Amino acid sequence: MTTPLSICVYCGSRPGRDPAYITAARDFGQAIAARNWRLVYGAGDVGMMGQVAASARQSEATMLGVIPTHLLNREAPQGLFSERVITETMHERKKIMLMNADAIVMLPGGAGSLDEFFEAVTWRQLGLHDKPIYLLSINGFWRPLEALLEHVIKEGFADDSLQSLVTSVKSVDDLVAELERAAP
Repeated sequence: MTTPLSICVYCGSRPGRDPAYITAARDFGQAIAARNWRLVYGAGDVGMMGQVAASARQSEATMLGVIPTHLLNREAPQGLFSERVITETMHERKKIMLMNADAIVMLPGGAGSLDEFFEAVTWRQLGLHDKPIYLLSINGFWRPLEALLEHVIKEGFADDSLQSLVTSVKSVDDLVAELERAAP
């Protein structure tokens, strides 16, 4: 028996303004299930996170939800996950999610998603992991982040290798193709 590809998904606990974000979240959840991959996520059932999880769950995906105690009542009342880890802190949550994944994907989100993303990028830059990191830039959502990374390099705070740590894609189909290429 082979271990399924585990995809750590970072995304918003809010739905965002563009309906295309929710559509992408649902489509990606279905794509995870269709390929028998495992979803590793923040265990919430709200916003983008909840849409990825509900769609994956409806399609019978294996799921690992990781949530800190202080968010249990706020983000996870339905318990969409098939397996759950409860942590004491957000830092523990991020570590467990990253360590239980083969690849990291960031859909549209806010400050929490950016925090998770930058920690994953920093750990990869430091050689603490070599997992691929993807930005799903629906309707150009992550273009400003991509420009920021370019600016950091241009201003001498990182070398060009920083850009090679992150792959930006524009659609769920492109993302799935990238994940299939990167699968062990």
